[in-house]
Amino acid sequence: MDSEHLETIAARLGDVLKKLDALIRLSVMQLGEGKSQSDQIWFFAVAGLAPREIAEILGTSPNAVRVALSKLRKSRRRRRGQKGEDK
Repeated sequence: MDSEHLETIAARLGDVLKKLDALIRLSVMQLGEGKSQSDQIWFFAVAGLAPREIAEILGTSPNAVRVALSKLRKSRRRRRGQKGEDK
């Protein structure tokens, strides 16, 4: 393949990736509707979005998302620990 052909393929792949990214964002946003912000942050993170991307969707700062994720992880670890003690 010549370089011009490879550039065309790369450009088309870039377009496809942008569209897939938009579809993923829309799907995740719809699934997060009606949930609390912390639930949305957790859901979006589990779906694979980065704090920067989550912040853009929710209209907050990436740092606020990182802090919320840290608290959510800590809370979930604590709950798992309590379940283990109940056995």
